[in-house]
Amino acid sequence: MNLDPTTVALTRCSSYAQPELDETLARVLSAIRWPGLRSANVLLKPNLISAKHSRLACTEGAFITAAARWLLAQGAKVSIGDSPAFGTAAIVLQALGIADELAALGVEIRNFRKGRRVKLPDSSGWAVLAEAALDCDLLVSLPRVKAHAQTRLTLAVKNCFGCVVGLRKSWWHMLYGGHENDFSDRLAQLPGILPPILSLVDGIAAMHITGPLRGEPYPLALVGASMNPVAMDTALHAVLGVAPEQSLLMAASRRAGLTGATIEELAFPLSAPEELLARDFLLPDALNPIRFSLFRYLKSTVCRLRLQRQDLK
Repeated sequence: MNLDPTTVALTRCSSYAQPELDETLARVLSAIRWPGLRSANVLLKPNLISAKHSRLACTEGAFITAAARWLLAQGAKVSIGDSPAFGTAAIVLQALGIADELAALGVEIRNFRKGRRVKLPDSSGWAVLAEAALDCDLLVSLPRVKAHAQTRLTLAVKNCFGCVVGLRKSWWHMLYGGHENDFSDRLAQLPGILPPILSLVDGIAAMHITGPLRGEPYPLALVGASMNPVAMDTALHAVLGVAPEQSLLMAASRRAGLTGATIEELAFPLSAPEELLARDFLLPDALNPIRFSLFRYLKSTVCRLRLQRQDLK
């Protein structure tokens, strides 16, 4: 595939309503170089963290369905999946109120239950990633711009963590969260073992102050697109006025020397970050430990297994 790792298309968008959202998606997607989609197997990977907190914590339902419609219009075969912190993709999409609409469009819901072990690019270890994510032609990542109490921000690179299958995400927190930079350095490697990624960012209504579940809405009024999640995150850090060293995953991307990790590398065919500055977007000052307590790990495991059984009924 012909990929452009340094172009980031950013533009204003103040509403999830049609036709403004449809026109905005067409604008940013037309501004980046990306592969043709006719007959391509495309997997939508939104942030579906929790059905209980779906209002602001998940990618907006209207944003997901607008992306699906646009991709289908290009001739792609579209499915959707994620590995939520609690429950399954099907449960969260039902809570968002879009499961029936996606079904009517012919979009298959893929619950990330089966995985394959893949070696990380820097040879630091392995990750068990969803087969649905590994086997698609194009992974369309749909993160929502949010503050994060453990990593300070959760954007395009962090959204790749949802491709790690089920309980293995909690295990990453337990195994790597207690060592300085180990968790973030490994997570920053995930885009390198996934298929080509088109990051299409929902920044219309962002979450700030804290996150990823219980923050407050912030009218960022922004949509972005890039074929490089690292470049996408670099641009968004500039918009939000966050220094790279303040953000665990951005700092990890720089340590690894990943393409797109510096603003000087990037090209902006639409709006530049300085035209979209968010001067009062608030982030947590002190970060919580990445490593889960044993009680939280066991509670998360029990909750996930219970919700998965409900989904199978």
